[in-house]
Amino acid sequence: MSVVGIDTGFELGAAPSGPDEISRRLEAMPATGHVWKLVILLSLGGCFEIYDLFLTGYIAPGLSRSGLLSTTTQAFFGFSGIGAFVAATFAGLFVGTFFLGFLADRFGRRAIFTWALLFYSAASVIMACQTSSGGLLLWRFLAGIGIGVEVITIDAYITELVPSRMRGRAFAVNQAIMFVAVPVVAFLAWWLVPLAPYGVEGWRWVVLIGAAASMIIWVLRLFLPESPLWLARHGRTEEALRILATLEARGGTAPSPAASLARPAAQAVAPVNFADLFRAPYLSLVVLFMVFNLCQAFGFYGFANWVPTLLVEKGITVTKSLQYSFIVAFAYPIAPLLAASFADTFERRWIISGACIAIIVFGMAFAQLTAPVLLIVCGVLLTASNTTMSYAYHAYQSEVFPTRIRARASGLVYSMSRLSATFSGFIVAYMLKEGGVIGVFGLITVAMLIVVITMALFGPNVRGKALDTV
Repeated sequence: MSVVGIDTGFELGAAPSGPDEISRRLEAMPATGHVWKLVILLSLGGCFEIYDLFLTGYIAPGLSRSGLLSTTTQAFFGFSGIGAFVAATFAGLFVGTFFLGFLADRFGRRAIFTWALLFYSAASVIMACQTSSGGLLLWRFLAGIGIGVEVITIDAYITELVPSRMRGRAFAVNQAIMFVAVPVVAFLAWWLVPLAPYGVEGWRWVVLIGAAASMIIWVLRLFLPESPLWLARHGRTEEALRILATLEARGGTAPSPAASLARPAAQAVAPVNFADLFRAPYLSLVVLFMVFNLCQAFGFYGFANWVPTLLVEKGITVTKSLQYSFIVAFAYPIAPLLAASFADTFERRWIISGACIAIIVFGMAFAQLTAPVLLIVCGVLLTASNTTMSYAYHAYQSEVFPTRIRARASGLVYSMSRLSATFSGFIVAYMLKEGGVIGVFGLITVAMLIVVITMALFGPNVRGKALDTV
């Protein structure tokens, strides 16, 4: 399989255009405090997406105890178990990424960033009020659609606001801030799930708290500009140049006189159909990242969504399992910050491959151990490996595609991880029933080996390459 480089999809030999000039100027901007401020604001918005996504695993014991869902089911596709709740989440994510990823390409990063978050927050509120397993699964599915659109939009947004030399660090910081939500939701679940404050089951409080807090997005959006590259690729060059000039001024680097006077003619974006993604020059990249995402989801969500349940299966009480999960959850925001030290030093594919090997090692150790301290240590290391893989591939699968199809293409390939995770809920539940915790991590090992092989052999090099540069 030959893989197309990062600058695929552009007209070779074409004269410099507005979008290409903007790309060069974005690439020349220093890593100023203002650029980091934008990354932080986007990441704060993403916190609610991560909160909503990760509560799946942390409220699972509460859903089971309430009688709405069971830990395992007799049928493989049992819709009365926790596996169905996990599947509903990721089925929604699949729909959001596969079918609706184009929204951010069509309507802009800023608008979709705002409305997708509000959509899944509203769906989560309604889900918290459900009293039947059917209603619970339906509204979880709808919330997942909003989450899927949101995560693709944030990835494209950050990719287009930072120069390549700091893109790895930007995504590491982005993941660190977003993953602050994990210990928060883990703590709230540890505290509230065993209780029923004011007669309302604790798991419902966990869902409602996250949805209520997400209203902060109405404040955050006021400080976020639209992506200049997106504007330029849609023929809105004058508006793009105004935003770019503001970014340069706030970054302390005014454009050269020639750049200030230059106003390239607006160019409407050439339409790219969905079917075009399965033809050259995009096909090899699409296939590579589809295979990657199908497998990586087993490593990440096979552990992340099942931590409390896996601990219960090892003989630990529900309350203790939530306590241990809370401790492990602190690795989520800390690990990406540590990874930022080498995020732009190595190629993305080698960081991903190394993280997957670590997942295999620490995962099998977790399956074998029984001592609480050792389980926590392995859980922390396993989580750190997962988050390292996560920040690297979120940057990777976004920057390899051109601006005009970035959200659509990255949504397409990312949807495979959502599809995989949809069925992983049932598969992990089945493996847990038949093979115990060791069987679950045996499955994860096979998936991670496939990732290592495909990334090592076919992953393109992207380090230091500008976006959309002819």
